[in-house]
Amino acid sequence: MGVQNDIKFGTDGWRGVMAWDFTFARVRKLAQALADFILSEMTAEKSSSYPVVVGYDTRFLSDKFASEIALILKSNKINVTLCEKPVPTPLISLLTAKRFKMGVIVTASHNPFQYNGVKIKFNGYSASKELTDKIESLIGKHSPMSDDTSPIKIKDFTDEYVGYIKSKFNVGAIKSKIKKPIALDYMFGTQAGKLEKILSSQKVIAINDAPDPMFKGINPEPIEKNLKNLIDTVRKNKTAGGFAFDCDGDRLTVIDEKGKIITPCQIFPVILKYLIEQKKLKGKIIQTVSMGYLGKKIAEKKGFDFEQIPVGFKHLSKKMSEEKILAAAEESGGFAWQKASVERDGLLTTLLMLEIMAKTGKKLSELVSEIESEYGKSVFIRRDFTLLKPIPEQGIFIKRLIKKLPKKISGVPIKEAMSVDGLKIILDNDHWVLIRPSGTEKYFRIYAESDTVSNTNSLMDYAIKLMSKYLDTSKK
Repeated sequence: MGVQNDIKFGTDGWRGVMAWDFTFARVRKLAQALADFILSEMTAEKSSSYPVVVGYDTRFLSDKFASEIALILKSNKINVTLCEKPVPTPLISLLTAKRFKMGVIVTASHNPFQYNGVKIKFNGYSASKELTDKIESLIGKHSPMSDDTSPIKIKDFTDEYVGYIKSKFNVGAIKSKIKKPIALDYMFGTQAGKLEKILSSQKVIAINDAPDPMFKGINPEPIEKNLKNLIDTVRKNKTAGGFAFDCDGDRLTVIDEKGKIITPCQIFPVILKYLIEQKKLKGKIIQTVSMGYLGKKIAEKKGFDFEQIPVGFKHLSKKMSEEKILAAAEESGGFAWQKASVERDGLLTTLLMLEIMAKTGKKLSELVSEIESEYGKSVFIRRDFTLLKPIPEQGIFIKRLIKKLPKKISGVPIKEAMSVDGLKIILDNDHWVLIRPSGTEKYFRIYAESDTVSNTNSLMDYAIKLMSKYLDTSKK
């Protein structure tokens, strides 16, 4: 198997295995392409300034890769500032919403330790496909320039980011109303220590808060199989709940005070109920196709427009920047809402969940129970599979799958077959299953949601059977 020659941006950035396809030589080529793009934009705008901020996460050599990017941009006479220490991706997004034209961060997000990557931020959120396509088209056009030996501007933006988060909440009320500490799993990533700056260390029991380039063998993705330590910490210390971030800090997973995972399909309705009933916010509710039915039920009951769009938070962010959106959510633990940010931010969402608990006086489990009693139960499962063989071109493949669909699944008629991103089969009772390839990893994903564990498993089993000749089902 040879090294891939092309640098391709996926759902959110370019990623690759370090020393295999993510190398210094290729990062330098990308940095020069970035410089060429920026210089062309400056010429078009007749501007002499195009400030760029470069950040990095806690992975092995991320700081060195970021320094190389900054050096090449500076050698091309671009106004660049390098972050002094590892930073969460939402910080870079925030800076591009305020005073930098572009943000670049070296991170592979939730991927395993072998990976690294580059994300591009623009206007407060991830760069569009149109923008990254332009950058890709410039790769290799010019040799990387790195002849500027003068010092690169370096700055610590931590206090600015923490101050922004604090400005969105009544932190004093949160601290006084929530008596028990909360447990945090930083997953060796970039959000470490920031909630302590907001709430004080006495309110926090932190684990995995020191950088580790190997992540102690745990993928820095906040999903249940990686959070046993956090669940044990919540139960042992009888905390008010647990919160886990991915390595670059834009995703969040919430665990209730009993040590039970609250899925994003349950968190989003809790957030919506609070924003609508307590904050009196109005607007369209949007979510990716991999999210559940409760958001739609709330939208229908409250009289708000509702829309499902392709996976990738940049699609949600774009909508939020162009329309009046109440709130947005994706299945992987990304949330944004009106008057806060158009970008997903694990720390911002943690504070919102704490505010909801403080304002309502309810435990996390009680907030979920309240939603279930009003709108119905949600049992959500996602499974990732490696492929036994390549699938045909996605559009053709989905059409083939649709032709194979029966009229009913488990005795329930199929209401709709959506092909917005993969194939989402929705039944008459709103239960659903989604089949789609991952946009960031070499997996095929199946998502399912119903009102019981057995019904969700039945949907999952049906989808696996439908895809049986393509999926490796030997690992769970």
